[in-house]
Amino acid sequence: MKKNILLYMMLIWVSCSVAAQSSNEATEWLKRTASTFEKAGGVKAVFRVEAFKKGNSIGTANGEIELKGDKFYLQTAEHLSWFDGKTQWTYLPSNDEVTISHPTEAELQSINPYALLSLYKKGYRCEVGSATAFKGKPVREVMMTATDKKQDMTSIVLYINKESNLPVYIEVELRDGTRNVITINSYRVHLDLTDSLFVFNRKEYPKVEVIDLR
Repeated sequence: MKKNILLYMMLIWVSCSVAAQSSNEATEWLKRTASTFEKAGGVKAVFRVEAFKKGNSIGTANGEIELKGDKFYLQTAEHLSWFDGKTQWTYLPSNDEVTISHPTEAELQSINPYALLSLYKKGYRCEVGSATAFKGKPVREVMMTATDKKQDMTSIVLYINKESNLPVYIEVELRDGTRNVITINSYRVHLDLTDSLFVFNRKEYPKVEVIDLR
């Protein structure tokens, strides 16, 4: 009986040790990726996003995002979004209106996929997944699971290119069962992006209706 108890305790210890190593490795990959973005200066990525509900596709969109630090400029066919680190402007061509706001951290995470890289610090458990390749390139899979039931994003999966340390695939599961899959098709780094790129220029949209929610 004692031998069985000792064996059981050893199995628990080994299991916890492996889980801790997986968590540490996943966190290191996320830190490495965040550091790569910081050192890359201006970054431009071309992506495709597809949303699923109950396993069925409910919409797709192609877009581009330009980043510098915590600032970004996002373009899709449906909307344009500028964020200068504090204020966000979202322009809807279909309505010819722009909304101005001071977004919350959660709202930014839903818009800018690269804001997800720091979530391991805030209510998410991290571990390394089994995927080793994506589109013929070596990757490391990092999985994040929400430990806080208030989080709208229940799980996040990232494939990080082992050579560039940049994410090439992001999958986000929401509490309502929606799953968003983002595939990054290309990157350009070390771009000289001016701060004016991340601010809405009213002169370019003289007839737009402005809705200020600040």
